[in-house]
Amino acid sequence: MFRIVHKRQLSDAVFEMGVEAPRIARKAEAGQFLMLRIDETGERIPLTFSDWSAEEGWVRFIFMRVGKTTHKLSHLDVGDEIKDIAGPMGIPTHVDDLGRVVVVGGGVGAAVAYPVARAMARAGNTVTVVLGARNADLLILQEEFEALGVELVVCTDDGSAGRKALVTAPLKEMCEAGTVDHSMAIGPAIMMKFCAATTKEFGVPTTVSLNPIMVDGTGMCGACRVTVGGETKFGCVDGPDFDGHAVDFEELMSRQRIYSDDERLADAEYSRECSCHK
Repeated sequence: MFRIVHKRQLSDAVFEMGVEAPRIARKAEAGQFLMLRIDETGERIPLTFSDWSAEEGWVRFIFMRVGKTTHKLSHLDVGDEIKDIAGPMGIPTHVDDLGRVVVVGGGVGAAVAYPVARAMARAGNTVTVVLGARNADLLILQEEFEALGVELVVCTDDGSAGRKALVTAPLKEMCEAGTVDHSMAIGPAIMMKFCAATTKEFGVPTTVSLNPIMVDGTGMCGACRVTVGGETKFGCVDGPDFDGHAVDFEELMSRQRIYSDDERLADAEYSRECSCHK
């Protein structure tokens, strides 16, 4: 059992939760994820680490309340327990020797972008973060990004915070200025698709953190398969990071639409409205 030690509501439907998990915290790295099951009869869902402390023995994750499991999870509180948490899973994000990096986080993709940007900055890279949402109320982790001391560009669809623009606008401007050596996009598939299309025009290497439908998180079910460079890969064991210029995004989005009530699909549809190329 994993005891909840932290809970914070970030927006109307987005929550941050922390649990005691000392063994997981000692091994967690930026870009990795965990598999969570609330109780004996619950489904397994993948959630990416948003923070952790090896010294204090806790890990945190951010989720959106969109389906049965996340609704139930959102009603748990500090002191309650979660039945199963397995992790860390997936290959950590490569952060060394990247140079000038732009990390784009759209919607709840900011939860992944935060530890990634932190790790890249600590590795000695020059980091710019582009944070996007539909409006100011839906921006998450802005203060945490500011505390990193990296350059932060905030975009909202309605201009209620930062500049009124899609995240691809400042990304393109930086590519045109020649100030980007590497880019990473994290968010809904449609946003990552257009971020990759933007950087490809300028020959800027781009990593994307994919969010395919996932069942077991170990590569056995095959549900998270994606096509990258013409080859079949599995998001859970080969990823979640892949070359954005090689991903078949049309196939990825088509597979996400197979289950219309899937939590990760609902997240993608919400985030699509928040901050993406239209």
